Amino acid sequence: MCAVSQETLFDIRPATPDDWPGIWSLMEPVLREGETFTWDRDTTEEAARAKWMKEAPGQTFVAVRTADGPHPGGEVLGTGEFHANQAGGGSHVANAGYMVSSKHSGQGIARALCAYSLKEANTAGFRAMQFNAVVESNVRAVWLWQSMGFRILATVPEAFNHPEIGYVGLHVMYRKL
Repeated sequence: MCAVSQETLFDIRPATPDDWPGIWSLMEPVLREGETFTWDRDTTEEAARAKWMKEAPGQTFVAVRTADGPHPGGEVLGTGEFHANQAGGGSHVANAGYMVSSKHSGQGIARALCAYSLKEANTAGFRAMQFNAVVESNVRAVWLWQSMGFRILATVPEAFNHPEIGYVGLHVMYRKL
């Protein structure tokens, strides 16, 4: 169990099919805003599910409110996934993504999701993790991933069209497991 604050107690565990409605309820607003993910802003629920839900050696996982929290009930607070970044000779490097409900932002959930994925990816046999497209204007995420040992290998200039600020770079970030 992770205790980030007195308000939020949560566990991180592999996602089940029953978690999908909770995952979609936090994923849809993130996708529609179009500020942090390179997915199409009009991605359908069916397409999102097909893209997000992973099979071994990858995994989809959730941060869920615990039964002893102030608002028990297994609410999905955040989700993550990891998978092989490439096939064949590149399949030993994982790629991952995370989403946290905006109402639970800043409570350590993204950090816990990332830590979980690093451990699980290592257990699954991956040797490193690479983020292919961290939006450079998402400074909180860039700072967080750097604090967890990721380094920026390159920035692709103007590779992301942010809906409010226009073209910004995408960072490629990497860390050994």
